Amino acid sequence: MSRIGKKPVAIPAGVTVSVVGNTVSAKGSKGELSIDTHRLMDVNVDGDNITVNRIDESRKSRSLHGLTRTLLANLVTGVSSGYSKELKIQGVGYRADVKGDVLNMSLGFSHPVNFKLPAGVSAKIVDKTTIRLEGISKQLVGQTAAEIRSIRPPEPYGGKGVRYSDEIVKRKEGKSGA
Repeated sequence: MSRIGKKPVAIPAGVTVSVVGNTVSAKGSKGELSIDTHRLMDVNVDGDNITVNRIDESRKSRSLHGLTRTLLANLVTGVSSGYSKELKIQGVGYRADVKGDVLNMSLGFSHPVNFKLPAGVSAKIVDKTTIRLEGISKQLVGQTAAEIRSIRPPEPYGGKGVRYSDEIVKRKEGKSGA
């Protein structure tokens, strides 16, 4: 039995979860999300808990058990409290600004970078060099943060670039004179 898979997912107050076939839908104060579970998983809603059971003991169903439970936990957390990811921009003259659903960034290129945010993700500028991405889908918020970071990843010599707020960049020593 999967240690993660056998734990029930608690449904907080204000969240409703429904199961129709293999589709699990959750609706909460932040919005509505749904995922399709694998046919080898059996999802049940018992009052204020969601339980995930395997149909058989095959290798595939054992490997999907904990994954399905985690995806359902992320679904419930997303519609109740949402997810956020913070990015920091480091470099002289590097800054960011939001206009509508477009993130405008000056990242040391000869041109400004305009990044269109996907539907379901919003950006807030905490200060000129800190971006907070918020949304109800953990996967979408994380993917958007990774795409923004990939525009100008932190370089190891000067440390300039876009990084996650909790990321530690290993700095390298530059050339040494002989």
